[in-house]
Amino acid sequence: MTITRQIQISLPSTGDEEWQAIREPLTTGWLTQGPKVAQFEKAFGVRHRARHALATSSCTTALHAILAAMGIGPGDEVIVPSFTWVATANVVLYCGATPVLADVDRTTYNIDPADVERRITPRTRAVIAVHLFGLAADIEGLRRVMPPGVKLVEDAACAAGASHRGVPVGTLGAAGAFSFHPRKSVTTGEGGMVTTNDDALAETVDQLRNHGASISEEQRHHGAHPYLLPEFNLLGFNYRMTDLQGAVGVVQLAKLDRFIAERQKAAERYREELADIPWLTMPQFPEHGTHAWQAFVTYVDPARAPRPRNEIMSFLQARGIATRPGTHAVHMQGYYRDRFGLAADDYPAARDCQAQTMAIPLHNRMTADDYAHVVRSLHEIRS
Repeated sequence: MTITRQIQISLPSTGDEEWQAIREPLTTGWLTQGPKVAQFEKAFGVRHRARHALATSSCTTALHAILAAMGIGPGDEVIVPSFTWVATANVVLYCGATPVLADVDRTTYNIDPADVERRITPRTRAVIAVHLFGLAADIEGLRRVMPPGVKLVEDAACAAGASHRGVPVGTLGAAGAFSFHPRKSVTTGEGGMVTTNDDALAETVDQLRNHGASISEEQRHHGAHPYLLPEFNLLGFNYRMTDLQGAVGVVQLAKLDRFIAERQKAAERYREELADIPWLTMPQFPEHGTHAWQAFVTYVDPARAPRPRNEIMSFLQARGIATRPGTHAVHMQGYYRDRFGLAADDYPAARDCQAQTMAIPLHNRMTADDYAHVVRSLHEIRS
């Protein structure tokens, strides 16, 4: 059988508007962080109701800058979910602190507040709640178990535009971090954003992302005294976003609500048309908020499925349908397993989610016929 159709797991929705947007920075010569980044930051902050939005080179650097600005370092512990992209845990190690893994809820894939409570110690400084695949974490549950003084940090890499009880993600805790990787709903190629309503934290992040400089290059460029140099009172990083990315971000952000609405409609179609497959569990739809639908991640029930998950994924691949595991269990990755002496069964929900989740295609460039082909192919799976 020859398959000519290829339905990707995700494709960025970009075109002539984004192409035209980069003309201005290319023409003016302002390529590094400057006016287009500032425009993107302002619009992103308004959309997410955050007093401060600070662009970075990635969500990883955004998370690292947040923890560094909080003064988290050696001797401190930060609780992170055991089912997430590895960067969530890595940034804790970048600070010299200790990542403490907590298990997740198999139905939401998000961090389990009950397990967080069991992991809290006097050395706990923060909890990173990942809004995995675009679904807001159980914020109320986390707040109930977190002691005063422990900071809630949102890893909102997948969740631009998502909300919980009417409040946009990124302002549900002390600070949030977003990603603009091409697999996200809006993209700048690479790139990230810090959001916060904490003025002091924002000021520190602003300096840390620019080598620790007391003033930005744009401020120097437009200032009255060209001989002035910034002071460096912090050990900072080069985590800046370029104005090329900022220009694309401005255009992409204007499409965010439309993108989410289209993805919501597609997710509802999947839920309705795949409901009769008993071995395939649909992702949870929020009761009190907006799902960003960065991905549509199902769960293959190994006790009822006609084939193992991996064989199902291979079956779909042969029909031109790309799939992926949801993400990985951090405690089962070699570095964390060996350094911290972890075993697969230490976090059983994360273990099972790595083994049984399956993301199926959902993005803004899919056609109605593409969705029909995915649904039809899933119904064709037999033992």
